[in-house]
Amino acid sequence: MPVMPGAEPYHHKGGQIGVLLCHGFTGSPQSLRPWGEYLAAAGMTVALPRLPGHGTTWQEMSRTRWEDWYAELDKTLADLRGRCAEVFVMGLSLGGCMALRLAQVHGPGISGLVVVNPSVANDVPLLRLAPLLGLVVSSVPGVAGDIKKEGATELGYTRTPVRAAATLPRLWALTRAELDKVTQPVLVFHSPQDHVVKAASVRILRERLSGGNLNVVELHDSYHVATLDNDADRIFTGSLEFIHANASVPLQAD
Repeated sequence: MPVMPGAEPYHHKGGQIGVLLCHGFTGSPQSLRPWGEYLAAAGMTVALPRLPGHGTTWQEMSRTRWEDWYAELDKTLADLRGRCAEVFVMGLSLGGCMALRLAQVHGPGISGLVVVNPSVANDVPLLRLAPLLGLVVSSVPGVAGDIKKEGATELGYTRTPVRAAATLPRLWALTRAELDKVTQPVLVFHSPQDHVVKAASVRILRERLSGGNLNVVELHDSYHVATLDNDADRIFTGSLEFIHANASVPLQAD
């Protein structure tokens, strides 16, 4: 299946600190490409994979589930850990949820997390009926493109495949159930004006990550896809400062 122009994965070989970037549900690497390029310019080794079923057609995505997307990230993480002294994981929306799941599974193999408007709760009650709804309709209106900045666009699907969406509640429940396993430093960027992910997700993280490892930064000039929005520079510079504060090896390119 041809990949949409601009939705290609991005990889950069830099220094001994690796960064895995995880894009969101029905989105593509395009939403995180500027972030990845910023970290690459700062000397990081960067991996921004395209998740299965994304960046092509929603019909193809309909044949995938969260386990497929997570497996791609897990494989990329293993590659980074084999090439770098330490690795940080960062993600947007559902990519933030999968970043948290990676941290739960891999523990000290991940040095820290930066997540932007992470999704860990079901904000759409209709999803509870998704398995049945999928027998009637194959897609519903998409959620891509929630950006405040004039002229900025996200390369994502205009339709959401119901069968793929029906697999999300299991991932959310699994991630919430094991949040106590996230002991790494966590930086959350949160847009109060988010029309896709409601405030419940950040509230859950505040309640469950109570070990002093959580820092939440509010983004008051951005909507959901904040990595392409007015506060993008704050995310980029904040994530680099986060790496500086938590890395145990020097930040320099090979």
